[in-house]
Amino acid sequence: MDLQLRNKIAIVTGSSRGLGLASVRALAAEGCLVTLCARTAVRLRQAAGEVSQAAGGDDRVLAVQADVTDAQALSRLIDETVARFGGIDILVNNVALAGGASLLDTSDADWQDAIDQTLMPTIRASRLAVPHMQRRGSGAIVIIASIFGREAGGRMTYNAVKAAQISLGKSLAQQLAPSGIRVNTVCPGSILFEGGSWWKRQQQNPAAIAEFVRHELPFGRFGRPEEVGDVVAFLASPRASWISGTSVVVDGCQSRSF
Repeated sequence: MDLQLRNKIAIVTGSSRGLGLASVRALAAEGCLVTLCARTAVRLRQAAGEVSQAAGGDDRVLAVQADVTDAQALSRLIDETVARFGGIDILVNNVALAGGASLLDTSDADWQDAIDQTLMPTIRASRLAVPHMQRRGSGAIVIIASIFGREAGGRMTYNAVKAAQISLGKSLAQQLAPSGIRVNTVCPGSILFEGGSWWKRQQQNPAAIAEFVRHELPFGRFGRPEEVGDVVAFLASPRASWISGTSVVVDGCQSRSF
């Protein structure tokens, strides 16, 4: 299927590894002009090299070192993309971090940090990108949330900010539909990639993770980043023209919610 993404301009935040890298690679392979960003310069350069191969040339890829929790850095990311490629058609929000533990062991600072690291970058990036999409008469925003924004599981702070992202996606979809802009959230289950949280846990306690897989993952394996990236590319494409305001679960039947 041709996703009709040739020369569409896409930004993917947090795209030097994992779900972000898989998403930007999938978009590049479909013909998008893509912007990657990450905080670490070395890993960002490596990722940009990988994506350039999928994109068909370095001139179709922009790598911007930026911490998107910093409002000024995020504004620079948008500005550099527009300066390089001429606009924005697609924004994939893929930055998340949430610490803390139980109610009594999670401080106000932990809660604020979860909001600042996960929810606020999504809000700010969308606010900055939407005017460029409106000028082009269309656009697509994809927010990487989680199955644990839809049901209990994981850290309490993570549950809360991921649920907030899903709610935000629905509100934005309704607000922006008159401008021809679609907004959806993608809710992955447990995805394994080198350097990711599940990979680290597997290195620390392989027996416990093997038990988790047996009990919690019906297909008997973790998901792969590209299985999420392909869904992101589809939702960002004109082929998904009548899909907006929804939450797409990509979890191999891991979650229990309807």
